[in-house]
Amino acid sequence: MEVVNLSNESLMWLSFAVAIASMITSITGMAGGVLMFAAMSVYMPVRPLVAVHGVVQVSNNAARAWFLKNDIRWGMCIPFGFGAVIGAIITTLFIIKYVGEFFPLLILVLLIAYTLFKPKHLPHFKISDKNFFWVGIATGSMGIIVGAIDPLLALFFMRDDMSKEEVVCNKSMMQVFAHLTKIPAYIFLGFSFIDNAFLIGVLSIAAIIGAKLGVIGLRYINTKVFFTLMKLALFLAAGRIVFQLIQMGV
Repeated sequence: MEVVNLSNESLMWLSFAVAIASMITSITGMAGGVLMFAAMSVYMPVRPLVAVHGVVQVSNNAARAWFLKNDIRWGMCIPFGFGAVIGAIITTLFIIKYVGEFFPLLILVLLIAYTLFKPKHLPHFKISDKNFFWVGIATGSMGIIVGAIDPLLALFFMRDDMSKEEVVCNKSMMQVFAHLTKIPAYIFLGFSFIDNAFLIGVLSIAAIIGAKLGVIGLRYINTKVFFTLMKLALFLAAGRIVFQLIQMGV
């Protein structure tokens, strides 16, 4: 049962970083979760990091989905939610003891490379709403193992049949479901959210403020520019994952 203790100065800077990361997610559709994870890793130990990041992301993404609630597509979000729960349960009870981070991250970076650099005649990961159930299983599983799930979800939102508001809103709603599964999972694994409630509360408020500012900015961004920024964010996320893989291999 680990309590994260930060100085007032550290908490201030971390809150600022979380707000900026949340704002970036609202504007670009992704990358904020990865940036938030990276910022938290500077100030807290690895062990509670995934749990704290997950519950802050619940507040962050729930706020963003609420600000864009008119653009939500429940037909894809509800199947995803059921899949995320199943994936998290399977991973928590059976898989996490036997699977490290390396191979899930390697698969993820290969999928990102396909999305960004594939020849034009090859298909995107454009799937029907009901098949987001399978995306939910994959995301729920990976969220427990490696934490940030932004890059995996982004693969299925690089599509021309959704507006930028729909992309941000529905991706955020799916992240709410996926990150919610981490709470019972990490309670089961021994983490105390109550003992870290103050830290989680402060960072959640910062994330909500950032989400609101980002949604305001999203309204003024051209759709083509939005998807270009999303691709850039996905490329940077892939670079970070490759760096992680190199560190694991050393």
